[in-house]
Amino acid sequence: MSMFIVPSDQPEEGKVEKVIIIGGGPAGFTAGLYTARAQLDPLLFTGNDIGGQVALTYEIENYPGFPEGLSGNELAERFQKQAEKFGTRVEYDHVLEVDLSQHPFTIRTQFEKTYRAEALILAMGATPRKLQVPGEAELTGRGVSYCATCDGFFFRDKEVVVVGGGDSALEEGIFLTRFASKVTIIHRRDQLRASKILQKRAFENDKIEFIWDTVVTRINAGENGAVASVSLKNVKTGEEYDFPTDGVFIFIGHIPNSQIVEGQLEMEDGGYIKTNCFGHTSVPGVFAAGEIQDHRFKQVSTSVGQGAMAAMEAEKFLAELEDKSYEDVKEEVLAAGLLPA
Repeated sequence: MSMFIVPSDQPEEGKVEKVIIIGGGPAGFTAGLYTARAQLDPLLFTGNDIGGQVALTYEIENYPGFPEGLSGNELAERFQKQAEKFGTRVEYDHVLEVDLSQHPFTIRTQFEKTYRAEALILAMGATPRKLQVPGEAELTGRGVSYCATCDGFFFRDKEVVVVGGGDSALEEGIFLTRFASKVTIIHRRDQLRASKILQKRAFENDKIEFIWDTVVTRINAGENGAVASVSLKNVKTGEEYDFPTDGVFIFIGHIPNSQIVEGQLEMEDGGYIKTNCFGHTSVPGVFAAGEIQDHRFKQVSTSVGQGAMAAMEAEKFLAELEDKSYEDVKEEVLAAGLLPA
């Protein structure tokens, strides 16, 4: 669902948006839906990957209301369609800079546009974590991938490895069996972190094998310049060896896309934005939702709930601003203990 569209004309000079939402995944579009229905005329920036991580998921079975399941791409499209139906304005642009030092807040985009907003909802999500081993960067796109849905077709009747042991690793590994002749899941521990139902499906799949207590130390190219093998090391015995493979799919977690607010908001370990239980960040008027602040659940359904929550809190904040100054509202927020501890 990733696309590149030149956005509309420059924003009206001097205009201040009531609410700007940064991020076009489940949390962002839900925040758009709720703020639009509250007549706040929200402006949402999709970033470069419309739909977020959910758009790259082959099939979703655990989102309420869809007992037959549906593709992540279809669910993302439905999120956007519903948000736009109620008036969310969508800009296909990427935010490069956020200034929270004064109110209204300022954002600047890759198309050199500048916007101001009375409230911000940050829903930029997260990006796949890299192994950081030799050969990974050089062979990305030449056998190394972080998206089975995107690249699985290119490995028809080939043997691939999946690195990881969580839900994403098993979901994508099971999906890859539609194309690959064999999928070997490499995990650094001796048991998986994935849900029991996914483990059951993986263990029962004849095309899936496991290598336990092992890490990838290098990704090696063949004579054709594409992936030919991975170098492995058993973390318990110290044994090292090369394992032949045609592709490497890496699912070892994600890094929150919080770089543009680094140093301006309080952060948790790993770069997650620190929020209270209502989605407030350490700056009054700035809210966060989805995987940009969620290092525990990381589900579509929880991101949707967090997006709704942030939107409702933003609505309350803006209602207070109608009769009071930002400084007065800021003092009230502080006094009410609504900022993250």
